[in-house]
Amino acid sequence: MNEHEKQLFYPLADHLPPLDDMTEVAPGVYWVRMALPFALDHINLWVLRDNYEGKEGWAIIDCGIDQPSSREHWQRLFDNAFQGLPVLRVITTHLHPDHLGLAHWLCAHWKVPLWISATDFHTAHTLIHPSNPKHSEQGVSFLQSHGVTQSAVIEAATHRHFQFSHMVPALPKQYVRLYDGLSLKIGGQSWRCISGYGHAPEHIALYCESKNILISGDMVLPRISTNISVYDSEPLSNPLQLFLDSLKKFAHLPPDCLCLPSHGKPFVGVHTRINQLSQHHADRLDELRAACELNPMSALEAMAVLFKRELDGHQTIFALGESLAHLHMLWYQEEFERVDGPIIRFKPNAAKPLH
Repeated sequence: MNEHEKQLFYPLADHLPPLDDMTEVAPGVYWVRMALPFALDHINLWVLRDNYEGKEGWAIIDCGIDQPSSREHWQRLFDNAFQGLPVLRVITTHLHPDHLGLAHWLCAHWKVPLWISATDFHTAHTLIHPSNPKHSEQGVSFLQSHGVTQSAVIEAATHRHFQFSHMVPALPKQYVRLYDGLSLKIGGQSWRCISGYGHAPEHIALYCESKNILISGDMVLPRISTNISVYDSEPLSNPLQLFLDSLKKFAHLPPDCLCLPSHGKPFVGVHTRINQLSQHHADRLDELRAACELNPMSALEAMAVLFKRELDGHQTIFALGESLAHLHMLWYQEEFERVDGPIIRFKPNAAKPLH
């Protein structure tokens, strides 16, 4: 446990849900932990007792990626843990494959609707069915423009197993829209939607005042920092500013609320963790300010400053996107200038001194 984690309280200590069962973390709220084939090797999924349209059953929040082991995991839960009750709806916090991948299968299996933000639903559709037939070439060109030459990274960017459509092969044809401020009745309790930006197009966290529980998705994680990246589809974006601004939406929550994150363990201390995340990014920005004083810097060179550990090709893509997000925030604040060329670089803005 690192120093930041020690400042949080984990009410379930080191407990993890059994493979074929769920752990009740609060009355009617259950924790499922599902394996992922990445360095980040798990996702937390949440199953809530529900009554919807006159029926008793369950609401599933987030789904896992579409892989045979995940389908088998869900089937074991249906058989052993769901008490013979049906799933009444499937809710996803956002479009990333570990959250959305199996939504189409779950919705078809139970003949129920998918609840998701409109932005993420339609963005996911374009990622599954890209209108640009040279989509992979665009991604490779984007990486190269920011300094990437390593064949392992280029291969990861074009490898089918890392493609969105491999992990999210389909979507339900219809959905129910989630949006900021919407109150969902789940199991007779009101869950308020809180939108967040920077990590996904329109991430939806859920807070229940009567239970004092926040299902935070990927917006607030206890051990790792949420990936905030610039992508080739939106190459001039400023996602880090959007993310930091979004964190302020959780400031009104009670300090003792139970936070149910998508990765890591349930914890208490959401305000402490938000302050840690804000400071983490402030420190990374300071590192880039210091490193960029002498020479213009590409995103690849910034990555060497921010990520000291060795990264594989897949991890490098995320690290590069996150490094670029930090450079873009300094650029939009007019502390840095962008220098276009075969490789895009950033340098201090002579007209505006660095902090």
